[in-house]
Amino acid sequence: MSDKKYILLIEDEPLLGNLMKQRLEKEGFEVNLKRDGQEGLSALRERKPDVMLLDIILPKISGFELMEMVRADPQIENTPIIIMSNLGQDTDIQKGTSLGATEYYVKAKVSIDDLVDKVKEFVYTH
Repeated sequence: MSDKKYILLIEDEPLLGNLMKQRLEKEGFEVNLKRDGQEGLSALRERKPDVMLLDIILPKISGFELMEMVRADPQIENTPIIIMSNLGQDTDIQKGTSLGATEYYVKAKVSIDDLVDKVKEFVYTH
């Protein structure tokens, strides 16, 4: 068991997912990248991350559905969730927040560098 902070990254867009994984690993995180909500939920139940980075539009189980499942499961309900999505409408952001997202970032409005910095800041202050 390493003492690296563990991040579960659920992102179906291959380029962004791989880029985020590489950048976070370069910062010293252990990153588990999953491509759909079903895989993400399985990984989450196997090992609780220090933070979960979650896209909303995903195959099989959407990010919102996954969050509802997480919040309903006492084993993983306290998992910190940071959303990174192309859904930038106020209603989407409100839904994400109401489901317990710690942060909500719209992909088009935030750079990968900023996202990595936000994750580092979150993980090391919580």
